[in-house]
This record gives sequence, C-alpha cells and structure tokens, in this order.
Amino acid sequence: MKQKIRNNFAVIVILLALFFTFLAGCGISVHVPTEKDSQTASSELKVHFIDVGQADSILIMNGSQSMLIDAGNNDDEKLVVDYLKEQGISKLDYVIGTHPHEDHIGGLDAVIDNFAIGQVYLPNVPHTTKTFFDVVEAIRKKDLKITLPMPGTTFNLGEGACTILAPNSDSYEDLNNYSIVIKVEYGDTVFLFTGDAEKESETEMLKKGYDLTADVLKIGHHGSSFSTTEDFLNKVNPQYAVIMCGKGNSYGHPHRETMNRLKNKGIKVYRTDESGTIVCSSDGKNISFNVEPGSYLKERE
Repeated sequence: MKQKIRNNFAVIVILLALFFTFLAGCGISVHVPTEKDSQTASSELKVHFIDVGQADSILIMNGSQSMLIDAGNNDDEKLVVDYLKEQGISKLDYVIGTHPHEDHIGGLDAVIDNFAIGQVYLPNVPHTTKTFFDVVEAIRKKDLKITLPMPGTTFNLGEGACTILAPNSDSYEDLNNYSIVIKVEYGDTVFLFTGDAEKESETEMLKKGYDLTADVLKIGHHGSSFSTTEDFLNKVNPQYAVIMCGKGNSYGHPHRETMNRLKNKGIKVYRTDESGTIVCSSDGKNISFNVEPGSYLKERE
C-alpha cells in the first residue's frame, strides 16, 4: 500500500511539472479567417447550453467556427462528445476550461481526444485531482499549448467578437474566482459567460470598469447566492438569464436569493433543470430560445 501511495505521488509530481512546463511555453495565437470561413458563414450565432446536470458545458457556433466552454463532469464525457458530433463538430477552434473543478473540466480530456483542437484556455492555477491531470495529459498527448486568459484579450469566433474579462488577480482563496469570464458580441446582441465566478471576481470586473452589459447572462455558479450580486446584475442588466444546474441537486441550486434578484428585475429565466438542453439563437438583432422561459422557483428554502 505504501509503495502504491509513493507511486501515485510520483505521478502527481511529474504531471505538475508538465503543467508548469506548458505554462512556461504558452503564447496567444491569432486565428486568421480563411476563404473557407467566409464561404460557410452563418447568419446565426447559436449557443447550446448542454444539459449535463449539476455542471456546465456550453457550445457556441457561428459559421465554420465553434467554441466549447467547459465539458461537464467525468461521467458526462460521452454525452458531451456525442452531442458535439450530432452538431457536426469535427474541430473546436477554442476550448475553454473555466476553472479546475470537476463539474466543469470533467469531460474535457475526452473532448480533446475526440476532436481537432485550436486553442485551449485554462486559468493559471493547477489542481491536484486526477480529473485535472487527465486534462493536462490529453493536452500533452496532442502537443497543444495552454493559453492563459488575459483580461482584455480579444479573438473572433466566426463573425462574433469575444473578449476575456476575468480572472483579474493572480491568486484567489476560492477556485471559483479563477473562472474565465468571456463576453461574446454578435451584431447588436451580447452574451456573457461567467463560469463559477463569485462576488470577489464580479467586484473586480466592476472596479475595472469593463462594459458588462449583455442581453443574455449565464448565471454564475449554477445559481448560487454567492454569485450574481445585485451590483453585478444591475451592471449587466440582461433581458435573459440561463441557469445550468441539476434537478434536485444537493446544493439547493438555484438559491432563493439569486432567483429573487432575477424576478425583481423581470429577467426571463431559462433553466436546464427544468428544460434540459437550451439552444439560444441570435441573428445579430434578435434573440430566440428553443424552449419557453422557466420558473423563479428555488431549490433551497
């Protein structure tokens, strides 16, 4: 047993070394639109909030390009891979692991294994879980580089413009606040994806004076009361909110406090625990959903 523990520890040390080696060589690459991109340009940007229970996985598509933000739990890897294939995905131009928690990067290694990958974004924080090391190993096997999220960095997704807004500090006590936050603008419509960012990260974005206004807000941390503060919500001022959480989850997500804030502002709410996978479409002017708005009911009383 002691020998097995020593062997496992050695594996962890080696993988940590590999991770920091990747970070040392990271650089931001730039996508140059090709003739093929313009030929297959779509008139719509589609955002798929994939139902992975108490977890996150979001596929964004426009024209010939696509981006995946998170990939659910370890047990969701087949579901996510199959869903991407059903959408005709063969390459993901951007893969975002918002932060190292298992309910966000659990299926990321399988995604990297099964599709051609452009850039991989991960925050500058390692984790000691097997889940995290599985992702690092998948990246290593494909000879990919990790791109660190730098606030203010912009890149194109088809005809959409993406801007990284967080994390804004080098160190946090809570891993949730390392979450990569991305704003996606398509025509006159704007989407804001917040991972599990909580009050500390939200406050930093407010202090930085970023333009946080968005039509659609992916609610942080599955609807936890520690995210989507009043000040942050007022600044974003969305028409629609999407909550990704599992039905009857043990955390009581979404929390009463969050649902009351949304209800008081008259924001239409869409929930994967009530509607399953939610697909949102934008033609650059108008936004539509494939399901009806959900309820303001909360799991935790």
